[in-house]
Amino acid sequence: MDYKAIAQQTAQEVLGYSQDTAGWKVVKTSKKITVSSKASKKFNGNIYRVEGIIPQSTSKLSELLYLPEHRVTWDKSLKVFNVVHRIDSDTFICHAITQSFAMGSISPRDFIDLVHIKQYEGNRVIISSNSVDFPEYPPSSNYIRGYNHPCGYVCSPLQENPAYSKLVMFVQTELRGKLSPSIIEAAMPSNLVSVILNAKDGIKVLRNTSGCACHPKSHSSFLKKK
Repeated sequence: MDYKAIAQQTAQEVLGYSQDTAGWKVVKTSKKITVSSKASKKFNGNIYRVEGIIPQSTSKLSELLYLPEHRVTWDKSLKVFNVVHRIDSDTFICHAITQSFAMGSISPRDFIDLVHIKQYEGNRVIISSNSVDFPEYPPSSNYIRGYNHPCGYVCSPLQENPAYSKLVMFVQTELRGKLSPSIIEAAMPSNLVSVILNAKDGIKVLRNTSGCACHPKSHSSFLKKK
């Protein structure tokens, strides 16, 4: 499997989603976070777009979103988030296990995702992910194996205040199992708002405990140490 090619294609798709302004319907607004959706072209479900402003620079925010030692401290939707294989300094495979949500009506899933970090002009960073087959981590009987079609975070400096970032998250997750689409559509918007709120809380915690000692290129050194 050509993981590098898949990673590049996924990044381009997420970039395309960020430039696509047609057909989105706002399904939830809460605490200055907006969730929109429309029918996915990848599977029989929705793609969600979640937008919010984060009080952190783009380089530091992007690391909060994917470095495992940060991610597990703030993302309450996850039980596990581990890098299991590296392809290069910007591309790696992660194993994630989610918590149950929607008051337990949606049980935990596990995912094997190819994650890629790419910087664009204007200090914009896209962290894209797409589920892949990885023989070392086959599906187990403990969890339903979900599938993430091209997803990702787009982090951009806020024009009026570059110390803040605009975060746009795209999610099109096939949870699989025997779930009614109506349950997913009812639960997903609130769950996605919580992810952004948890990221904001994570920023505060890191500031208070360590000054958020992140550096713009530290993802490269992190992966090389693995």
